[in-house]
Amino acid sequence: MQPIFLIGYMGCGKSTLGRNVSRIAGIDFIDLDSYIEGRYHASVRELFAARGEEGFRDIERRMLHEAAEFENVIIACGGGTPCFHDNMDYMNSRGVTVFMNTSLPKLHSRLMRGRYKRPLIADKNEEELREFIVKALEQRMPFYSKAKMVFDGDLLENECEVSETALRFISLLNLPLNENSK
Repeated sequence: MQPIFLIGYMGCGKSTLGRNVSRIAGIDFIDLDSYIEGRYHASVRELFAARGEEGFRDIERRMLHEAAEFENVIIACGGGTPCFHDNMDYMNSRGVTVFMNTSLPKLHSRLMRGRYKRPLIADKNEEELREFIVKALEQRMPFYSKAKMVFDGDLLENECEVSETALRFISLLNLPLNENSK
C-alpha cells in the first residue's frame, strides 16, 4: 500500500485521525514532527531556534522523503510541510494526499485550548488567533488544494466521533480492517 499523507492546518486533526486509522486498520502511523524530533533528539521548537526556518524545512523535507519510503503507513505532516520545497508534488507522486479540511470555528476552538503548547500562537488572544488562522490558511490553501482527496476534520471532538470518523476514512480509502477491530 502506498503511503497516505494527511495534510492541513495545525489543529485540523491529522494526528488524532492518523493514530486511530492506524489502530483500526492495522497500518503504521508516523507523526512527521515526532519522527523528526526522534531522529534529531531535539524538539521542533529547538530545531527552529538553532537552524532557522530554512534549516528546519530542509530537515523536514529529508525526513518526509525517508518516511515516504515505508509501506502500509499513514503520515501526519506538519501544517507547513506541503508549502515548502517540492513537498506537495513529491507526496502526490508517492502516495495518497488527503487534505483535512476543518472549519475555522473548529480550528479556532481547538487551537485556543491547546495554544500554550504551540509557540507560534501561545501568546495570542482569541481575536488575534482567529486573524492568524485566516491569514495562514489563505497562504497555505494553494498547496493544500493540490491534495488528491479532501476529508472533513470537524468531527473529532470526542471518542465516539473520532472512531466514527476513522471508520469513514477507512471506508473511503478502502483500507482493510485490523483483525482485532472487527
